[in-house]
Amino acid sequence: MIKYETDKWAVRFAFSLHGSVFPKAIVWAGPCGIVSMCMHWFFRNVPEFFNSFGAGDLGQQGASVLAGSTFILGFLVVFRSQQAYSRWWEGGTLLQQLRGEWFNAFSNLMAVCNTDPAKKQEVMEFQHRLIRLVSLLYCAAIEQVSTVQMQNYDLFDIADFDHKTLTYLLDAHDRCEVCLQWIQRLIGEANEHQVIKVAPP
Repeated sequence: MIKYETDKWAVRFAFSLHGSVFPKAIVWAGPCGIVSMCMHWFFRNVPEFFNSFGAGDLGQQGASVLAGSTFILGFLVVFRSQQAYSRWWEGGTLLQQLRGEWFNAFSNLMAVCNTDPAKKQEVMEFQHRLIRLVSLLYCAAIEQVSTVQMQNYDLFDIADFDHKTLTYLLDAHDRCEVCLQWIQRLIGEANEHQVIKVAPP
């Protein structure tokens, strides 16, 4: 994924070459433009050469070529704009779907916690750890898709995590996978100690 850097008004971003198709396009468009200019100059200065092909008036032919190229260019611009907008909308939809599914999973785990008074302290510890891990998971997911430079996202208190654990998370290639593994491990331990009680499907 290409990470774009924008300034306040995104003016520099519009003229940046990083991730742009202009360098490759110029390689093909530059020689074609030079050849077109040379042919235009040649046909203007040697009209009998152009008329020998029986192509008719040079002005009419140029207008038809211009109309055709304008149509193709307009079609490509509209098509690429529609593709970009559809991808942006799909990304936003998937992000909201992800948020909803993770919230649903979190609320289900809260609902199946053991109501035995003897397990109250263990249940509370499980819920506190779970909410911190889910918060950390969503933060890691937002950081992966975000392009802003100042990624200061709110987190639930993670002071209970030891320094070695947080260092490992920061150095991990995919932080979401690490957080998911921690959550799955927490659920497994809670099920083993009867902190959550839910019948198997």
